[in-house]
Amino acid sequence: MTFRTPSRIFLSGLALLMILSVLSIGIGVSDLGIWGTFSDPDARQILWEVRVPRTLAALLAGAGLAVSGQAMQILVRNRFIEPMSAGAGQSAALGVLLVTLLVPSAAIWVKMVGASLAALTGSLVLMAILRPMPPTQPLLPALVALVYGGVISAVVSFIAFQGDLAQFLGSWLTGEFSGVLRGRYELLWIAGGASVLMYLIADRLTLLSLGEDAARALGVNVGLITATAVAGLSVVTAMIVVSVGSIPFVGLVVPNLTARLTGDNLRRALPLTALCGALMVLGADILSRLIRFPYEIPVATTVAVIGAVLFLVLINRDPRSRGAAGVNPAASADRKGGSHV
Repeated sequence: MTFRTPSRIFLSGLALLMILSVLSIGIGVSDLGIWGTFSDPDARQILWEVRVPRTLAALLAGAGLAVSGQAMQILVRNRFIEPMSAGAGQSAALGVLLVTLLVPSAAIWVKMVGASLAALTGSLVLMAILRPMPPTQPLLPALVALVYGGVISAVVSFIAFQGDLAQFLGSWLTGEFSGVLRGRYELLWIAGGASVLMYLIADRLTLLSLGEDAARALGVNVGLITATAVAGLSVVTAMIVVSVGSIPFVGLVVPNLTARLTGDNLRRALPLTALCGALMVLGADILSRLIRFPYEIPVATTVAVIGAVLFLVLINRDPRSRGAAGVNPAASADRKGGSHV
């Protein structure tokens, strides 16, 4: 596969993204109409207060989830792990819950800080757990990550139940965009900035996935790059959880799809990964609004169904990936534009 192929796909994806964005802005209970947005003050208010922020939130959340998922897979060298289900998402929820219990009237930025610190701690603990595991058993780290995330989720549910916040937790963490308004989604721009940060260190992350010793020999500051990447993906996860709730599968499926086109070179992969993540979440949000129009299905439900189907297709199309879940950038470097799942 040539380098031009991902470029053509990227341009096609951008065109599709613009079409879906226009469609997303036009879908809603209120029919704005083309001329209504210019002549009707109420229509303009709906457009700029609800429709545009919701579309931007879906784009930022999808891109951030996909980029953070690919970064984590490179860090742990395993294709079957994503932050939202491997402890970071659950830890962010725990941070939000603890802040709510300890400081009920806390501002949103306080919850943001609490969620970010909790997600960072959860990610670091997971990496410490996975570090001694043998690379010859690629499915073991994925199972451990799922169990680890499940344990934290159980702790969150127990604390919420004891604090009479179970209903609050459910409404807060269910991934959906119906409550997105101007002034309630801007934290996602921080997630966008953290995603850009991970792109800036993409080359060093690619070298780091060769192994710490090899990365050091190539001049990489392993501690600094690892800390920066973990902090970045933790901030992305926390901002998404605080703003729109938990959305699964995006950080798992999208990186596996784009790796087949670009290989494990993050500098080349991350723009396409971000684009595909944004397309997946925005498309799922549009479907969620149309399936039972004028009612809505939580976007997390739609994404989970789509993601599960895509992941099963990926596994069944290439059975070798079941036993080759690790990341091997050295192999993909030998075949430009190749992939390794």
